Amino acid sequence: QKFSAKRHNKMQPNAKRLNTRERSKRLTPNSYSCFLPPLILNIRKKRSKTSAVCGYFCYFATYYIYMIHLKDINKTYQGAQPLHVLKGITLDIAEGEFVSIMGASGSGKSTLLNILGILDNYDSGEYTLAGTLIKDLSETRAAEYRNRMIGFIFQSFNLISFKTAVENVELPLYYQGVARRTRHKLAMEYLDRLGLTQWADHYPNEMSGGQKQRVAIARALITKPQIILADEPTGALDSKTSVEVMELLKTLNAEEGVTTIVVTHESGVANETNKIVHIKDGIIGKIEENLDHTARPFGINGIMK
Repeated sequence: QKFSAKRHNKMQPNAKRLNTRERSKRLTPNSYSCFLPPLILNIRKKRSKTSAVCGYFCYFATYYIYMIHLKDINKTYQGAQPLHVLKGITLDIAEGEFVSIMGASGSGKSTLLNILGILDNYDSGEYTLAGTLIKDLSETRAAEYRNRMIGFIFQSFNLISFKTAVENVELPLYYQGVARRTRHKLAMEYLDRLGLTQWADHYPNEMSGGQKQRVAIARALITKPQIILADEPTGALDSKTSVEVMELLKTLNAEEGVTTIVVTHESGVANETNKIVHIKDGIIGKIEENLDHTARPFGINGIMK
């Protein structure tokens, strides 16, 4: 374009050369398309300042305010009889929220958790995690995201039986390439925070269910993930220990500000969270705000089961 302008001016000696300010006035939306998202470009072409501001806000609200953004997620398991498990799931979870996904067996909550944890793909829709589109990732990239962004807590603890508590907690840092001395120091700090310092050198078969779950929580937190996914975290625990584990998750959510999602079929567990998402037959039925924790009577006065 610069060459063409010079050639044009030579052909017309009396033509006025454009200064910098005049050239900037003649810029079109296409001139700065590399700096703005497509949504904003479409709005700027309409030359409406109000629409541009609103569009810009909506763009960043969707991809930066919400830690998790699900739009029309569908999942079908193929077989002799195809099973449509998730049917157009749309859900937004903000950064720092403490949310439970509650449903009966076969409702689709575990499949939804697997998609959120990048353990399974979805067929159609859009899943955005912390502004990153999660779709058809290679196994290497999926593992990288899981290790860096997500902490998992499982019903069966999933501790390695031949490793001590501190070694289990160290494991995610090992896969991140953290030096041995550094990861051991960090693991001991997290065990101390959860009251397990004296159990650091014990193996899983030497600990109670509550102690093993606290080790699993320390392991989930040590990488400082952006979200915690807890799959039936109290399923293998007695009532008293269930209360202790949920109180611990509430405290960590309040102090650390980590987005926490608990999948459960127990109303008492769901009552401990600040928002309850009900799922049935692969569809979100309703979403309850539960800031006063009275949504379910089973969870009142420490009764969990």
